[in-house]
This record gives sequence, C-alpha cells and structure tokens, in this order.
Amino acid sequence: MSTVRGARERARIEVTAAIKDEARRALAAEGAAKLSLRAVARELGMVSSALYRYFPSRDELLTALIVDAYDSVGAAAEAVDARALAAGSGPRARWIAVCEAVRAWALEHPHEYALIYGSPVPGYTAPLDTIGPASRVGNAFIGIVRAAYEGRGVALPPLPAELRPEAVRMVEDFAAGLPPEVAAALVAAWAQLFGLVSFEVFGQFTRVVEDREAFFAHAAGQLAHGVGLSAV
Repeated sequence: MSTVRGARERARIEVTAAIKDEARRALAAEGAAKLSLRAVARELGMVSSALYRYFPSRDELLTALIVDAYDSVGAAAEAVDARALAAGSGPRARWIAVCEAVRAWALEHPHEYALIYGSPVPGYTAPLDTIGPASRVGNAFIGIVRAAYEGRGVALPPLPAELRPEAVRMVEDFAAGLPPEVAAALVAAWAQLFGLVSFEVFGQFTRVVEDREAFFAHAAGQLAHGVGLSAV
C-alpha cells in the first residue's frame, strides 16, 4: 500500500468515525426519527455533498449505527462469557453473567439501546446486514445452553403439543442440536431479558423496583431455570 493511499484510508476512517459520533449525539438529543444527514454535516462543518460520499442516505447511516450498537453489546456479552468460562463457571453462572453484561451495556448506552431495541424508526427497514450483528447476544446464550445440554444436561422445559412444530422450526433455523423444548424456552427467555432491560432503561421500574441489581440478578436466575439450567 502506498503512503498516499494509506493516508487517504486513515482519513476516511477518521471522518467516518466523526460522522457516526455526531450522529449518536443527534440520536441522544432528538431521537432516530429526526436524524438528518444535513444536520450532521452542518455540525461537523462539512457540506452535505461531502458527507454523502461516506453515507449516501440517512438509512445507510442508521444501518451503520445499528450494526455498531449490535456489535458493541454482542462483544460485551461474548467477552463476559469468555471470562466466566475461563474461570470455570458453570452454565447457570455464565448465563447470569451474560444477562448482567447486557444490562450494564444498556444502562451505559441508553440511546444506542433505544435504537436497536426501542420503537422502530419510521420509514426505515433494516437490511440483511444487521442480522449477523443482531444475533450475537442470542448466539452467546445458545452456546451456553448447548454446552450444558452436551455436558451435564438440562431439564427439559414443558412444551405444548401445538407449539412443537414451531419449536422444531426454531431448532432447524438457529438452534441446531438442541431439543425443541429448549429452543422455545430460549426465545421466551431472550424476549423476557430485553423486556426487563427495557423497563429499567426506559424508566418503567420507577417506584416499583428499588434494588434493581438484586432484582435483575434474581430475574436472570429465573430465566436460566426456565431454559433448563441447573442451580450449579
């Protein structure tokens, strides 16, 4: 790589980062629905035509922010799980550690959390590029439960007969090697986890839950029990 080309690529990386940082500030101030490329360019002292060379549309900038947010929370979950695994923690402890990592990330990044788990942005449809990053947290939980199932085993949750075909599809789509009972319970636990986190991030626990760390740890343990992980 030539020196000139290398300098240009570094400059592009720096400008791209500056654009995304300003867009995140705009999200915090006004929300995703009001995100404007022109406003971002104005705050950065750029002409709009220059910004369009980096992000041709608002939707492409939103997608970049969404992918970054999913990757960030996914990396936090994976890092905590790796540390718990290295420390010899069992599946239940790993599960709770990942739940707490997701909560901690959400409380530290409330506006990014709102972007990916809040209300849909009017007029925006997420492209396929977001699926992989969006799957990272879920895959961390699947990995924990699969390790338990292949090792000491799990207690199979109840599964109504009418739900079994749907649970079998879940196994085929994203939970290969797990029993349908566990796959359905995993999806329910995943939804409940983000419900708990959303209630805290968006203020729904005000005057309801005071000791939120203890409450969350208990709830995360209940979710672990619901997918069949033992108390060990």
